[in-house]
Amino acid sequence: MKKFILYIVFISSIVSYSQISELGMSLAGSNYIGDVGKTAYINPNALAVGMVYKWNYSPRVVYRVDATYIRIKADDANATNDLRVVRDYSFKNSVKELAIGIEYNYYDYSMLKQEWRSTPYLILQLAMFNYNRAVRETTPDNFETESKTGFTIPFGIGYKTTIGKNIGVGFETKFRYSFTDQLDYNNPDIPKLNFGNPDSKDWYVTTGITIVFGFGRKGCYSGSY
Repeated sequence: MKKFILYIVFISSIVSYSQISELGMSLAGSNYIGDVGKTAYINPNALAVGMVYKWNYSPRVVYRVDATYIRIKADDANATNDLRVVRDYSFKNSVKELAIGIEYNYYDYSMLKQEWRSTPYLILQLAMFNYNRAVRETTPDNFETESKTGFTIPFGIGYKTTIGKNIGVGFETKFRYSFTDQLDYNNPDIPKLNFGNPDSKDWYVTTGITIVFGFGRKGCYSGSY
């Protein structure tokens, strides 16, 4: 019974200490890094949109879930590498990503407390993502594709601030190492799609904003305006 009471007290303290939840959307530019086109790490050339949910465990630690639709594309015509320019390959693909993890605030942050209204932050997540890959050449220069699911570890940095009661805006960049070399349809079993370095996996990046609305029960640390 004593252990049970201590457990209830512990859970109650977590709930009472937690801040309001946040729900909103993200809008970002996206880019791919791999064997096609430019190799710049931050070079948005497509669009990404998504939904984000956050639960503020403390003024520093935030649990976060993202569901994001990300377009990626690249064109050798834009490359600085002469060999890529001569090859003249281009592609478009889409990524559907579900990520869960932690957002760590550099400073104490709360939508409800005047002195805690902006901070830089770090992001670390684990994600499942879905994309299309080439599986065979059906006719000359026409390829059959299939849906494929993989895992990645999104990480990034950002800065967020409040712009009104229960409204927050964040500016952030997130990087993903995909653990696959097929986001650009590279396939060593298809001669026309056998290019690049198979040991160098593809990355994809998003850079943009999040807008969230706070709701729910405020924690004891939140205070008031």
